[in-house]
Amino acid sequence: MSTVILQADIKAKWPQGQSSYSPGSPEELAIIGIDLLVKELGTQAAQAFISQVFEKYPADHTGAYDPERE
Repeated sequence: MSTVILQADIKAKWPQGQSSYSPGSPEELAIIGIDLLVKELGTQAAQAFISQVFEKYPADHTGAYDPERE
């Protein structure tokens, strides 16, 4: 289970509408971010963008936060 707790109020607006989000965990924030990326870029471009992030981490990354990596 994650040890990171988020406190955020996100308001997103675009020509077709708007949404408000209050993620409480990194997992919830990721879902929101991916949803917004797909709305903005489309599915394939969003997947390519996300793949760039995963390239930073080895395949066996444990998930433990390491401030030295930032």
